[in-house]
Amino acid sequence: MLLSLSLMLLVGLSVSYIFKLLKIPSILGYMITGIILGPYVLNLIAPEILNISADLRTIALVVILLRAGLSLNIKDLKQIGITGVLMAFIPASFEIVGVVIFAPILLGLSLIDSLILGTILGAVSPAIIVPKMLKLMESKEGTKKSIPQLILAGASMDDIYCLVLFASAISLAQNHTLNFATFVHLPESIIFGIGLGIGLGFIFNYLFRKIHMRDTLKVIIVLTTAILLTVFEDYIKKYVGFSSLLAVIALGITLLTLYPKLASRMVRKYEKIWLVAEILLFVLVGAAVNILTIKEVGLNAIILILIILLFRTLGVIFATLPSKLKFKEKVFVVFAYLPKATVQASIGAIPLEMGFASGGVMLSVSVLAILITATLGSFLIDITHKTLLEKDSVSLEKNENKLAV
Repeated sequence: MLLSLSLMLLVGLSVSYIFKLLKIPSILGYMITGIILGPYVLNLIAPEILNISADLRTIALVVILLRAGLSLNIKDLKQIGITGVLMAFIPASFEIVGVVIFAPILLGLSLIDSLILGTILGAVSPAIIVPKMLKLMESKEGTKKSIPQLILAGASMDDIYCLVLFASAISLAQNHTLNFATFVHLPESIIFGIGLGIGLGFIFNYLFRKIHMRDTLKVIIVLTTAILLTVFEDYIKKYVGFSSLLAVIALGITLLTLYPKLASRMVRKYEKIWLVAEILLFVLVGAAVNILTIKEVGLNAIILILIILLFRTLGVIFATLPSKLKFKEKVFVVFAYLPKATVQASIGAIPLEMGFASGGVMLSVSVLAILITATLGSFLIDITHKTLLEKDSVSLEKNENKLAV
């Protein structure tokens, strides 16, 4: 197990460094490391690690969501307005429609299997988007119009929307009836998730002001609580909708609002944790990828993915119509909404495990979607943000004045 962890970190860092020199996103290097070291190629990752792979990916995702919450100012969220709500479900809905139309033609899937595949593919990847948007917020690019914040907020709710639809589609395929109760879980998930996150934020604000302790201890307490929220979701989801992802983000936002100085210090500590968490997350995502299954679907799956990305582009453009974004800024939002990874790696294999005849095809398309969109989206974000987004000159002037003082 120790050998596996060492290989994951050292090989992952080495490959990502080479990729950076070639101007290729480092996360692709981590994913390729996972594929090579994983059970389907060299099989050098210990079974003990693979058995807890989902838990390790969850911890890494919690770290990044805490960073996001602790960096999202409530004023920025207010500025997003109705566009943020539309971004939560319109792009994914357009993409799902695209899959339902073209998957039967290109892959020979039934309509219900196409719907299931659409809900798998429709989710954007917060693990890829969040760190990139946080960097843009730090460099004040696009922040005058809250573009990074819009993408962060929309992507978080986008995942919940797709997961609820996925559960509904699975139910429809198994029982041949649509369980409308699952749709009730969507507003429940949002309300209870945000509510509990805010409540915990108030509690931690009170405790951290009353009880003196090191910031490192505060970081551990908040991180542990956030991880427990994901465990709580697993226990309660059968009875009531609850989103631990939104709860984690709301917790961070509340702490930032009530105790901004502490939030700033905690962000810096989570950035250090993320250095290791990022490697583990994407190496393990890569390890879950079975490249042998790609042969089953081949060129038609690639064509399908490219087509539905066009549908997703139309969805983003439609969702941003009420905004005051310039055309080039909308293009950047389109690029930022392309990457897929964590949700597809998490649920892509479920139809196969449940015995669906087309489960292998769904998994293969999910794998290809990760490899294509994670690379394409990350690359486009990295090479276009300086051209398509405007720097917030006012904020930069304030920072320069503070440094002068």
